[in-house]
Amino acid sequence: MSYLMHYNASHDLSGAPASAQQGTTVPAEASKTLAGVLSACVLAALLVVADQLIDSWADGHLLLAWVLLWSAVFTVLALLTQPLRRMSTAAALWLLGHMQAAAQARREAALWEHACQDPRVMDELRAAFARAG
Repeated sequence: MSYLMHYNASHDLSGAPASAQQGTTVPAEASKTLAGVLSACVLAALLVVADQLIDSWADGHLLLAWVLLWSAVFTVLALLTQPLRRMSTAAALWLLGHMQAAAQARREAALWEHACQDPRVMDELRAAFARAG
């Protein structure tokens, strides 16, 4: 599927979303959310495993099992908070870079398609390539 997009090199970002203009604040906010979601996933997985273990035990040891379960949950959450935050920040930065590279590739493809249709634009591109190389 092809589409035509007019390319304007002096395009400003005033119409862009605020998150795209802020730069580094986007990954920080996204990493906090992602760290929370990852912590919740780890907690849910631990609770499911612990619930299955507790169901197989006798009812007399239920209180001790719950105390051990919650102490293990809080210990794991305390130990994994920083690594999850670092991992989610890195993932958010990688995703942002990938999205920006994909958007740039789409803009370049649209410009090239437009240049194939318009000889004046192609001449401008050839002149720019000649100046650059």
